[in-house]
Amino acid sequence: MVRVKPFETFTERYDFWFERNKAAYLSELEALRKFVTGHSMALEVGVGTARFAAPLGIRFALDPAARMVEIARSRGIESVRGIAEKLPFKNCVFDLVLMVTTICFVDDIDASFREVRRVLKPNGKFVIGFIDRDSLVGKRISAMTDNPFYSEATLYSVKEVVEHLEKTGFEVKGFVQTIFDYPEKISQVEPVKEGFGEGSFVVVHAF
Repeated sequence: MVRVKPFETFTERYDFWFERNKAAYLSELEALRKFVTGHSMALEVGVGTARFAAPLGIRFALDPAARMVEIARSRGIESVRGIAEKLPFKNCVFDLVLMVTTICFVDDIDASFREVRRVLKPNGKFVIGFIDRDSLVGKRISAMTDNPFYSEATLYSVKEVVEHLEKTGFEVKGFVQTIFDYPEKISQVEPVKEGFGEGSFVVVHAF
């Protein structure tokens, strides 16, 4: 069952998070920029309100929530409705696919990764930004029961994400991390470090 309702109902609340926690948001952007480079045909799966696609220069996007798609389009992204497990695109068309805080909301992570592999060109890059379940922020989110977005989310550890990537035919090439405190406590852009295990926001790239 696709978890769309909270994103249709609380669209403005979702989008305002990026303004309220601007330093944390910009930190995540800087981490993603380490790997989101050199693309001409790029897709973001789970684009939301295009807070990442737009500044990262990603032209195409998909989201299951109609209101999210509408806002993404208003920000210049060619966005369509759809789900990660059944991407409405031809084989081998993108040189980069991005997912940011999306894997925790998909129904079938392996099916979504297989679809990413299908639409990527040979040697295309898959970049995932996610909250590590074992991190400071991940542990807080895992305990939430009344948050409209995260109460039904399935967070993953870094090890689990790697396992799913390898299971679906990807080879992991590297990690970076950021967000070393709770987002609301961050007042300036955080450093981006290689690896994982300290920061709550982890970016992995794979081929």
